[in-house]
This record gives sequence, structure tokens and C-alpha cells, in this order.
Amino acid sequence: MNRKNKEIKNAHICNLDKLFFNSFSNPKIVIVISDASIKKNVATLILHIHSKSNILSKTIHHAINITSAKTELFTIRYGINQVVQVQDVKNIIVITNTIHAARHIFDSSIHPYQLQSITIVQDLRAFFTKSSNNSIAF
Repeated sequence: MNRKNKEIKNAHICNLDKLFFNSFSNPKIVIVISDASIKKNVATLILHIHSKSNILSKTIHHAINITSAKTELFTIRYGINQVVQVQDVKNIIVITNTIHAARHIFDSSIHPYQLQSITIVQDLRAFFTKSSNNSIAF
């Protein structure tokens, strides 16, 4: 790893640390940490949902015969669905190593993602309808 990549990685880690520590003092911030992987045709989805240093949910799912992109989107979708149901949440922060999948959430032209996208958009619509000050960040 060259020096520039190491500096970028360290800056990224510092930003994640700030997000986490800020969420500890604010009960209106919920952090969704998701990871998905596929090995031997079995997808494993791991999801942690934290609010004010408390674990609200830890979920592990297994699925077979699905693509990695669908797995990643499902994990993001499931996390958002769980968080929008928590009372008084104003900010959702999604931390994932699958940002390429997250970019497709709002692209309804990609057929395999349409069902996941529709569900995520419906959940976010309900979340933003509660208050125009609500926010989500990836």
C-alpha cells in the first residue's frame, strides 16, 4: 500500500470514529453497519443497528443462489427498514463496504434492483414524511 492510500484509509477511519462518537451523545442518530459476503454459493448478511451506544439489533441471515449485488442491497434495505420504525430517529447513517450497490438504490432502470429499490424508497418516503429535517447518509 502506498503512502497516499494509507493516508486516505486513515482519514476514512477517523471519519468513522467521529460518526460513532457523535452518535453516542445523540439518541436521534442511528447507525446501520452492514456487511454481506458470498462463499460457496451461500450469502451471509450481517447487520448491526446502534443507537446511543446501545445495540438495537444484530441480525445474521443466510441465503443461497443469489448474486452479491442483490445480497448487498437486501442488507441495506433490511437495515433501513428496521431503523425507520424506531421512534424519534432523525438521522440514519449507513456504513457499508458495498457502496457500489448503494449507488444503485435510486436507479430504477436496473431490473434486478427494482424490487429492492422500491422497498427502500417506500421506507425512506415514510421516514422523510415524518419530518423534513430527517436525513440519511451512506
